[in-house]
Amino acid sequence: MFVRELHLRDFRSWRSVDLELRPGPTIITGRNGFGKTNLIEALFYLATMRSHRVSSDAPLVRSSMSSATVTATVENAGRELTASLQINAEGANKAWLNTSPQRRPRDLLGVLRTVLFAPEDLLLVRGDPADRRRFVDELVAQRGPRWAAARADYDRVLRQRSALLKTAGAALRRGGSEADSVISTLDVWDGALADHGSQVTAARIDLLTELAPHFSGSYAAIAPHSRPADLRYRASAGDDVLPAAGLAADPEHIREVLLTRLGEMRDKEIDRGMSLVGPHRDDVDLILGDDIAKGFASHGESWSLALALRLGSVELTRAEGVEPVIMLDDVFAELDAARRRKLAEFTSGAEQILITAAVADDIPEGLGGRRISVDLVEVDGTRQSTVVAVADDAGSAEPAVSEVEGRLSE
Repeated sequence: MFVRELHLRDFRSWRSVDLELRPGPTIITGRNGFGKTNLIEALFYLATMRSHRVSSDAPLVRSSMSSATVTATVENAGRELTASLQINAEGANKAWLNTSPQRRPRDLLGVLRTVLFAPEDLLLVRGDPADRRRFVDELVAQRGPRWAAARADYDRVLRQRSALLKTAGAALRRGGSEADSVISTLDVWDGALADHGSQVTAARIDLLTELAPHFSGSYAAIAPHSRPADLRYRASAGDDVLPAAGLAADPEHIREVLLTRLGEMRDKEIDRGMSLVGPHRDDVDLILGDDIAKGFASHGESWSLALALRLGSVELTRAEGVEPVIMLDDVFAELDAARRRKLAEFTSGAEQILITAAVADDIPEGLGGRRISVDLVEVDGTRQSTVVAVADDAGSAEPAVSEVEGRLSE
């Protein structure tokens, strides 16, 4: 799988850019803040329907504009698909596949499969549970629209149920018969939360079961003298949701466990006005030896674990019969020489690698590839990103295929 063309309109700092890409390595250089990471972010959004940098869509749209457009032509095993996404600062986004409108943006999931390495990856080890949940959900979502739909349905029910819990708590404090009426409707929402939550939880558990051996093997290769590493799903509903060794997760069993826990926690949830049980409260433990890595692993061990998660993700995607597009976003600058070398070795066989770096010296020696240089120019009083040079492996320059309207002639 590789991206052959990328077109952006009004995406972050890019007013307009049209890039022709190739298999193999492509190295995008430019000073921090000049827009190189925005190119990576656009492709990652197309692959996962979310940014790896922000939680809302509005920052993705260029200042003073109402929408941005990301279009990519992807080749996979001889088949070519063009996916296009209109990202709106307000309101629902729109999607097209080969110019045909799609019912939902998530219908594009699966067209492009990516694994992104970024400096933020250290949060997968040292950050909050939300960072690790996001990592797992991104991998699940790339398996297709069905999985993203389950998470979207769960989030919708969670918001409505949490609002009802706040209403129930306020009604109880006021007294009267209103509280009984509100609380009686919670049974319906408990059922809906358990229905969708069981699907989300089962998908996560199954993915982690498949990812774990790839993660452990990658960590052992990166840190051969360290203790063994493993993954463990930690559910807010308790270990009862976990399947026996060698078995797939059972959504119906998880649903029953969730319903039981919701019943047990109802008084506390009403008192606090929030849902305390469900996949939105779950976590993933990264185990190093017999210890949970968070708060225990050294800086070097933490980076090795984060890299192992991403490298394991590459191997997992390959095991599914897909060669993902690998994107390395300013990650070499964060690593010591040994880890730079290991990362370059592990990713050298990828069909397509897109690398960003502030300076060329951050790229390990021997890692060739096409070079794209980006800069920031001022047009009509606004600063916009532009491609200033493209060079092939031998270093000969090509005409830049990026265009900022009016940059030279107006």
